[in-house]
Amino acid sequence: MENASPCNTPMDANLKLCKDDIGEAVNPSLYRSLVGSLMYLTTTRHDILFAVSMLSRFMTNPKRSHWEAGKRVLRYILGTINFGIYYKKVSESVLFGFCDSDWGGNVDDHRSTSGYVFSMGSGVFSWTSKKQSVVALSTTEAEYISLAAAGFMASVDVKRIEVY
Repeated sequence: MENASPCNTPMDANLKLCKDDIGEAVNPSLYRSLVGSLMYLTTTRHDILFAVSMLSRFMTNPKRSHWEAGKRVLRYILGTINFGIYYKKVSESVLFGFCDSDWGGNVDDHRSTSGYVFSMGSGVFSWTSKKQSVVALSTTEAEYISLAAAGFMASVDVKRIEVY
């Protein structure tokens, strides 16, 4: 990774990882170490959360394609090393929330992945990306499941916020 070239996105938009990927198996301990380190980074780098969520699904039997996808996240971090959460004082603190899902994006079990992000003022304070627990039968259902999860977390998170 010393001479790695940075990339612009943490994950290739057209990449579909699956547990039955054909290819050489990689050292599971090394792969878990990589994914665990990336998970730690998601506390301040929410831009890699979706990619790390995808990579964490292959901890038991990682293949070369999974390892290469993990290395791509590292190359993205290399190119965005100065990114982080920046909070600045603003005169008006407005709460914004965004949520989204992919419909049946998981190749193995056709479950969707939901995500949300909440920001107030100039900074993000809550975010997640996780696989839905049920198989959505339509795009609309997948979006409603994502919206329900985001709405619940908004009701919890907003109660914790004090604006001075």
